[in-house]
Amino acid sequence: MTLTLAAAEKVLADNFAPWVLDLGLTVESVTDGAVLRLPWSDRLAREGGGLCGQALMAAADTATVIAVASARGGFVPMTTVQQSISFQRAVVGSDVLVRARLTKAGKRMAFADITMTAEGTDETAAHATAVYALLG
Repeated sequence: MTLTLAAAEKVLADNFAPWVLDLGLTVESVTDGAVLRLPWSDRLAREGGGLCGQALMAAADTATVIAVASARGGFVPMTTVQQSISFQRAVVGSDVLVRARLTKAGKRMAFADITMTAEGTDETAAHATAVYALLG
């Protein structure tokens, strides 16, 4: 019951806070989870020029919601129960591809593995795991 890209973009547009939408995330794929693009922005850079961790965490959270929606065939209310992230290398001047893959999706809980890479490289910039309670 995978969503179309257009339906996934609508989930993104309709279900996130304005500041999350300000990140400029776009849905690249909804096959086997979800892939979102976080475009580079100087506004999201911290001292030293690297993309800030807060933006990466928000992107990981958002990508997981899209992955759950894709697996369920549409958006369902959910809440983040746990998210853990490890930052492995700085991203400077490059878009980030955020790949969220569900490792388990039950009736009430979903578990995800999220990998973030700078565009054009296979080297992991950050890796996250997350757990969501499905409310609907």
